[in-house]
Amino acid sequence: MSAFDFSPLFRSGVGFDRLATVLEHLSTTTPADSYPPSDILKTGENAYRIVVALAGWSADELALTAHPNLLVVQGRKAAEEKAQYLHHGLSARSFERRFELADFVFVDRASLENGLLTIDLKRELPEAMKPQRIEILSGGANPRLEEHQAGEKQAA
Repeated sequence: MSAFDFSPLFRSGVGFDRLATVLEHLSTTTPADSYPPSDILKTGENAYRIVVALAGWSADELALTAHPNLLVVQGRKAAEEKAQYLHHGLSARSFERRFELADFVFVDRASLENGLLTIDLKRELPEAMKPQRIEILSGGANPRLEEHQAGEKQAA
């Protein structure tokens, strides 16, 4: 059970089920491991960038998987011959980092350069989701409502 009740936040909203689920999930889970370190930047109005520090990793040791509303970055080091380290400061442990993505955000491209994995994200709203100006009719009946009702009568 959650320590917080988010229901008052959604009294005046319609269709925010996913937001409620995300808030609930964030309030009940323990803090995630912060390895490897990362930055999240807003690079434009509908553009974002995730930069993950991965010194010593190659592209073939990494996997980037996009799920609906979730981006997963995984790293698995290949078995390496035993070396005698005097100091071993570079981490070679396997990892999995998860990034929650908002609706309509997808991976545009990813690159690994100079030990930094750069993931560019874009937010593209479908045409039906973009703001539209609604005509307000004054006086008389609503012609669209009358067309809809006439269609229902013909179907019956």
